[in-house]
Amino acid sequence: MPLDSSTGVVRARQLVRTLAQRAGLSLVDQTKLVTATSELARNTLVHGGGGHMVAGTLEANGRTGIRLRFSDEGPGIADVDLALADGWSSGDGMGLGLSGARRLADEFELDTAVGGGTRVTIVKWAR
Repeated sequence: MPLDSSTGVVRARQLVRTLAQRAGLSLVDQTKLVTATSELARNTLVHGGGGHMVAGTLEANGRTGIRLRFSDEGPGIADVDLALADGWSSGDGMGLGLSGARRLADEFELDTAVGGGTRVTIVKWAR
């Protein structure tokens, strides 16, 4: 799914809500996943200059989950420790930042390089 406008961010949220419902995530976990999606999709658009989200379901050990991967070819993150620090914001977003998205997900992976873009993968499991 392209994340090249605010409409793309809205569509990403809608898709993730639908996938989370179908996967059997609780309402609380659906909300956490959609909130993380909002933050990461917006970061992809604003800081990465646009990019993509790939979404899908997972099954492992009798559990179902949702995996989301956000990618861009933007400037990358120069100071990963700062970007992951609680309360740090580089702009006027929801204030959750990467650290908030990491807390809302069950699994979180960040791959970034200055000048090489950023990829963030999160997973949320049904309980």
